[in-house]
Amino acid sequence: MTAVLSGEADIGFMGSEASIYTYLGGTDDPVVNFAQLTQRAGNFLVSREPVDDFSWEMLKGKDVLGGRAGGMPEMVFEYILKKHNVDPKADVSIDQSIDFGSTAAAFSGGQGDFTVEFEPHATALEAKGDGYVVASLGTDSGYVPYTAFSAKSSYIKENPEVLQAFTNALQKGMDYVNSHSPEEIAKVIQPQFEETDLQTITTIVTRYAEQDTWADDLVFHEDAFTLLQNILEEAGELESRVPYEDLVTTQFAENAAK
Repeated sequence: MTAVLSGEADIGFMGSEASIYTYLGGTDDPVVNFAQLTQRAGNFLVSREPVDDFSWEMLKGKDVLGGRAGGMPEMVFEYILKKHNVDPKADVSIDQSIDFGSTAAAFSGGQGDFTVEFEPHATALEAKGDGYVVASLGTDSGYVPYTAFSAKSSYIKENPEVLQAFTNALQKGMDYVNSHSPEEIAKVIQPQFEETDLQTITTIVTRYAEQDTWADDLVFHEDAFTLLQNILEEAGELESRVPYEDLVTTQFAENAAK
């Protein structure tokens, strides 16, 4: 978001909550979401011990390595806890002091009873025998507009052909993902993850495919934007509601899906 606001980048890829925070901070040139990429959270709850019949109530009285306050990973986690009558502040001890990329190492080092991890860290912890994936935040939170591409309103107005071409390319990628197996996808993306073996990448892609992480198109619907604001509101991070039409445009995604 900082790169987009400063003009260093024309298009940004981030959690959609960033556009809301920026809008509420006051701007004449809001950053508008034009293509939603993922529709579920991509992180998992990892336990130190195997759990056969996991329930979120099991986190009561436990230490969990979480994410930073105000970020989507942490807010979705707290949203799920509240759905299962677990108070994130009173019932669970959530450590938010550890850097995003270091929680898996801290967990391996003995910190926490549970940790919330993205891939490839969740699968890596399992492979090392240091942890066990017991729940998917993406499955338990429902359809959340987790990531989206966005640009300044002025850039969108001045460069519609660039935005359309970019969104068309994204749709081609979406079509490929939805028409190929996890094994095929893993082979294609492996060069981008040189440190991770093909089998692990396949396991990760399978996990994301099975939980319906990707939609069929890139249209950012109003009900998804409403749910996003519900999550922000419950987390105490939303001062006031933001109009959907001010921060979302669907024309490029709709055209790309035709």
